Amino acid sequence: MADMARKLPVSTEKKAAPAMERWAPFESLRSEIDRVFNDFTPGFFDRTLARFPNAFARGMPAIDFVESDKAYELTAELPGIDAKDVELTLADGILTVKGEKHESKEEKEKEYYLSERRYGSFQRSLQLPDGVDAEKIDASFANGVLKVVLPKTANAQKNDRKIAIKAG
Repeated sequence: MADMARKLPVSTEKKAAPAMERWAPFESLRSEIDRVFNDFTPGFFDRTLARFPNAFARGMPAIDFVESDKAYELTAELPGIDAKDVELTLADGILTVKGEKHESKEEKEKEYYLSERRYGSFQRSLQLPDGVDAEKIDASFANGVLKVVLPKTANAQKNDRKIAIKAG
């Protein structure tokens, strides 16, 4: 079996661009996706995550903040943390949730001894919207979920009004 080399014709002439542009419906989508992925550089993360220095490094708790007619409700998932290890403070309109998790495990068998310890803490601060009645804030903790109800003041409830939209 001998290798048979083939010479392929190579043209160095410049061809004129076709008169009609080719139809490429996904080209702009591909360009946009490429641009987004190219933006993920170390500098991008440094600039974007500067406001959240520990958010991605330490596994921050998931927090939902929902508004209803009469109150705001904050729900934080804190699995594996006891209520005594959670601290909730309000200062100058900033609500701060702090917590610390301690976990240790030991197993002793004839062939081995296993000892594991895990420690970690988190802190999450949120600027509360205007119109929260700070005296009536209520917090509860059950099954690893912290629920904080932040009632609106009477004035804040009155300021809401529905605006009619006219069909054009």
